[in-house]
Amino acid sequence: MNKKMISLAMAMTFVIGTAAASFAADCAGVVKAVAGTAVTVTCADGTETMATGAAKVGDKVTVKGGKIEAAKKKKAIEGC
Repeated sequence: MNKKMISLAMAMTFVIGTAAASFAADCAGVVKAVAGTAVTVTCADGTETMATGAAKVGDKVTVKGGKIEAAKKKKAIEGC
């Protein structure tokens, strides 16, 4: 019984750890440094995350799943 409890605890720790890492990487921010295809992004909440993609220092980007996406520009409102 004791081995089952330890195995269950280890499995739950792994699942929670990987889930937290996958959700923590998604953010929007500014590119701080670029080294080849590895990009360091400073998120809006002050944290830094690593991602892959093509970007220049100072670009506003969105990180989803560890990959860089260009920040979406707001469309201008047209009227009469």
